[in-house]
Amino acid sequence: IAARDKGEQTFGGQQHAALDEPQRHAAFAAILPWLRGQISRQRRFVGTIQDDPATLEFVNSRDAAGLAELGTSCPDHFLRTKIKPLYVDWDPQTHDLAALKAKLGAGLAQYRKDYAAYYERHKRANSPAMRDPNPTVILIPGLGMIAWGKDKSESRVTAEFYIGAIEVMRGAETIDSYVALPMQDAFDIEYWLLEEAKLQRMPPEQELARQVIAVVGAGSGIGRELAQRLAREGAHVVCVDKDGAAAEATAKAITDRHGLGIGVAGSGISRCGPALGLTTDMTDRASVRAMLTQILLAYGGLDALAITAGIFVAPDTAGRIPDEKWAQTFAINVTGLYLVADEAAQLWRQQGLPASLVLTTSVNAVVPKKGSLAYDTSKAAANHLVRELAVELAPLVRVNGVAPATVVQGSGMFPRDRVIASLSKYAIAYSDQEPTETLRTRLAQFYADRTLLKRPITPADQAEAIFLLLSSRLLQTTGQILSVDGGLNEAFMR
Repeated sequence: IAARDKGEQTFGGQQHAALDEPQRHAAFAAILPWLRGQISRQRRFVGTIQDDPATLEFVNSRDAAGLAELGTSCPDHFLRTKIKPLYVDWDPQTHDLAALKAKLGAGLAQYRKDYAAYYERHKRANSPAMRDPNPTVILIPGLGMIAWGKDKSESRVTAEFYIGAIEVMRGAETIDSYVALPMQDAFDIEYWLLEEAKLQRMPPEQELARQVIAVVGAGSGIGRELAQRLAREGAHVVCVDKDGAAAEATAKAITDRHGLGIGVAGSGISRCGPALGLTTDMTDRASVRAMLTQILLAYGGLDALAITAGIFVAPDTAGRIPDEKWAQTFAINVTGLYLVADEAAQLWRQQGLPASLVLTTSVNAVVPKKGSLAYDTSKAAANHLVRELAVELAPLVRVNGVAPATVVQGSGMFPRDRVIASLSKYAIAYSDQEPTETLRTRLAQFYADRTLLKRPITPADQAEAIFLLLSSRLLQTTGQILSVDGGLNEAFMR
């Protein structure tokens, strides 16, 4: 085969030129939300992008359309790649993204019709019911390949299998010409009864399977606990934090626990596993937009988002909040929430699939007291932001809030100096030599003793509440604030 390699004339030579990487990423980010919505009408799919040189050489070639139409020839591939990919006849040098979306839309409609006809033409009396008629491999000149699967691992396997199919076609075309399996044989493999029996015996999907959920504030405290909770329910979790190292540590812990998956394909960030760590400043719209672009390139879409990040600024020694600290408090606790929600909403509108957003507020929003003026008023604004966004984004997006109280354990808002200041304020005995966690436990119990239930509030308690709001269990709930405070009667909603 090597001796007969055709070099630049492989697959008939190059008909199109690949866009450069920034242009490819911009194009993928522009079409992926809409595309995922189109193919996820029955069940949601998770995507993988492949734009390595070998894949680009194939999709840009003169023979790519004809070879793709012939279908794959390896029996092991059919369950993942289907009988054939969708090749989109788009010229990256002369057509714009609007034309690409139009061609994708027409191509998807035709693919579904062709797949239904293929099933009807070749089915047997005992064939399993027709599976989802959408393509799992999409080839776009200038850009590369998008592969889809029920989860990240499966979509990477799908991409890997079609990379293998390209190499089979390369070898066949080098020696002579590529010939695919007869359609009936291909159908009998794809709908093999023993394979169907194996599929039917698989355990039911987890509650958050097929979901891509971002957690802003995942580097510590409630956010870290929530990210791990969502992963245990089968979600793909994007761990976001201003502290990028902390976000990556949370993502690594999830991947170490649940595994990277069996697929080895994927280009760049799309080579990720079930969790991903990203650095983002949620007070900067450009940073938020870049974060969402990375999510699209990694997974192809976004289903839900929770924000647990926040800040508490104590008064200075004179009991005042400096202007810059007041502005910082509102920038993070209010404006940051809005910027993330606003950018995510634009993505969700393109995707067209029901989504969920949960903001973290505080019981302090309804309990005025001395010493936390900036924090309390910012959280009151966040409470109303939940209600306004619920109205603004309905009916596509459910928006709710969780109002914690005094979550000391593992919280970035309770560093050692604040814990010591609080212990001193409440005349609780302590020693400077005691470990921080010991002091936190003491303060947490003091706060717990002021509640009706007398139990410390933990990050896990908050994570459970946010999980419920993000899941389908509370599908009819929007615009609500769920207090998780152990029972503070002064914070009861009125």
